[in-house]
Amino acid sequence: MEGLGLRELFQKLVLAAGGDVEEAMEWMRRLQEQGYLDRDLDLESFFASIEEEQLVGRDGEGRLVLTTAGERRLRRSAFEEIFSSLKRGGPGYHPLRSAGEGTEPLEETRPWEYGDDVNHIDSVRSIHNALKRTHGDLTLAEEDLEVHETQHLTACASVLAIDISHSMVLYGEDRITPAKTVALALTELITTRFAKDSLEVVLFGDRARRVELTELPYIEAGPYHTNTREALTLARGLLARRKQPNKQILLITDGKPSAITEAGGVYKNPFGLDLKIVNKTLEEADLCRRHGVVITTFMIATDPTLVDFVDKLTRVNRGRAYYASPHDLGEFILADYIRNRRRRVR
Repeated sequence: MEGLGLRELFQKLVLAAGGDVEEAMEWMRRLQEQGYLDRDLDLESFFASIEEEQLVGRDGEGRLVLTTAGERRLRRSAFEEIFSSLKRGGPGYHPLRSAGEGTEPLEETRPWEYGDDVNHIDSVRSIHNALKRTHGDLTLAEEDLEVHETQHLTACASVLAIDISHSMVLYGEDRITPAKTVALALTELITTRFAKDSLEVVLFGDRARRVELTELPYIEAGPYHTNTREALTLARGLLARRKQPNKQILLITDGKPSAITEAGGVYKNPFGLDLKIVNKTLEEADLCRRHGVVITTFMIATDPTLVDFVDKLTRVNRGRAYYASPHDLGEFILADYIRNRRRRVR
């Protein structure tokens, strides 16, 4: 258990350190010096073990860095951490806006009806029903048959837009690390369970930019404003190239829009809600709606003014909005993603 605990702590600290392995190790040493970790723990032996497992390695300058296997382990751990919470119950869900092609049997069964696919008949339960009805005489009747419930699996293209403005690390609360954990968990979920789906990541501060999924552990917030409009515009453009029938933007932000791009430059106003910025952002949300792109906003703030803005954006786009803390952000997003991409059918 001690080794498992150290491994989990190391992975969390690596994310908080923007992927800097040596900084995460130094933090662990300091935690031990301050009494937060048992002084009898052999940290140097633990560090040597993860290097032997090739989760970390040396770069050209001799510094310890994450390996490809280490990055993969981060994704898997992030998914397991969040998914284990979902099993204990999570936030509320909403119906999917459109269904795609393909079905998959579920564990639940129901009585067979005319027109049901015979491949979905549960033979064990059907035989059990026959034996029960006839008191041991194996004679199947239509009333004995049960079929597995099925679900439509909808192919979905998603863009995760992460706010990296200064407020994501302001007031002593780290909000960027939970956002990175969510992105890693979604990457693991999609690549292992929803292979027909796609996920891209956009970061936005003064400007918005797409990043490769391999860059996720190294994301850091900076001294930026919040250009939500450009993030939505870039995400909409990325989704336009995708063939999946459902398209969505998962927007993680904790602050008001305080910048827009115009005439090749950036107009900024961090004071209050600038109507020029707000209106341009709402116009883009409406344009997303007209292009069939649903925006789900995960707001890490409770200020009434900001909540009012998110409500307006949600109404304009006809999307969804959740108000979460950094501590349950992952549960909200993973639950929303899983439940809103499928619809159970008879």
